[in-house]
Amino acid sequence: MRIPEPTALAGPEQGPNRATFLELFFDLVFVFALTRISARAFEDLALEGGKTGWTALTGGGKTLLLFLALWSVWQGTAWTTSRYDPYHTWLQVIVIAALVGSMVMGVAIPRAFSSTGFAFAAAYVLVQVSRPGILLLTLRQLRHRRLMLRMLITYCATGVLWLAGALLPTPARVTLWTAALLLEYVAGRFGWPVPGLGRSTVSRWDIHGEHLAERYQQFFLVALGETILIAGVSYSRDAASATRTAAFAAALLTSVLLWRIYVQRAGQILGEAVTRAAHPATIGRSAADTHLVMVLGVASTAIGYELVNEHPTGHNQAGWLTMILGGPALFLAGRARFEYEVFGRVSRSRWIAILVLVVLAPVLRPDPPLVAAVAAPLVLLAVAVADARRARGRPPEPAAPPF
Repeated sequence: MRIPEPTALAGPEQGPNRATFLELFFDLVFVFALTRISARAFEDLALEGGKTGWTALTGGGKTLLLFLALWSVWQGTAWTTSRYDPYHTWLQVIVIAALVGSMVMGVAIPRAFSSTGFAFAAAYVLVQVSRPGILLLTLRQLRHRRLMLRMLITYCATGVLWLAGALLPTPARVTLWTAALLLEYVAGRFGWPVPGLGRSTVSRWDIHGEHLAERYQQFFLVALGETILIAGVSYSRDAASATRTAAFAAALLTSVLLWRIYVQRAGQILGEAVTRAAHPATIGRSAADTHLVMVLGVASTAIGYELVNEHPTGHNQAGWLTMILGGPALFLAGRARFEYEVFGRVSRSRWIAILVLVVLAPVLRPDPPLVAAVAAPLVLLAVAVADARRARGRPPEPAAPPF
């Protein structure tokens, strides 16, 4: 029996508001994948960073490249299930393929620039090519098919760079993989232009705003969960140490404050903002960028607190402070943009806190990492208190997206 084509979601009244169980299962893979990303970064900073700052910098750049590839897979899947019926058989096939591919990528991350590079690249290419390929074969509306064809051509072209890079030495591999990711990002930003086929206008994309907003919220929670997991595992190795206990308490407090600042209040009503926007896909794409920045900030914070837990009273290094203080600052920068997307304004407390964190970095350079680990949540606490004071005694602020 012929399976009907996936239904395009044309408005908030169509399709599910909540993520499916399969999508939540898919997110579990990223808990594992993010721990592998953190492990790579920790190794660069804790083991190699002590030898040369350049080694830590280049290692961090390679780890960031792998993270961006994972993010591209997750985001592409989230947008697909927010544009088409996620309960449809072919959509579930797409999610399962992304789940399996992401798991292979996660396993390959620790040695992605040596022995497991081809496994990482092949899994990535198969996921990215199969998604538009399946939709191209199952969709019937011409405008949707043309978009899928442009995406398929783009991913096939960049797939050559991914697979070729996996067969080359590390410097060439990094170059080709970076070029491939950059081409994919630019293509997506400009509507997947292909000679002879034109390009798509993002404002015309049909998405289910509530569903997409919930997917971004869930990925942020995945990143927070990874932070708590890393802090707990690191602390459990020596829970009797007073300095490690202090580092663990600071990490736990920081995680709670990151959650609080995220949800108060923009994080609660992102779905409302997307639905109210004249062009929901435009704010959806903007929210993708801001969530990427916030998740990078959360992941950097997790790495920083793992370093603190391992070396609470050691000699501070620039790379360590970048994670401990720079992670929260990066999160706040993304959160400021997020606030603008939902309300059309930015609270001063965000920028003041970022400035304080930047100023603290050189000031705390001579002190042990534990000092910076305690200072960071104090700055975040001030932001959370400012948010609570602004909201106290006032009705809940409605979404007012500027898009």
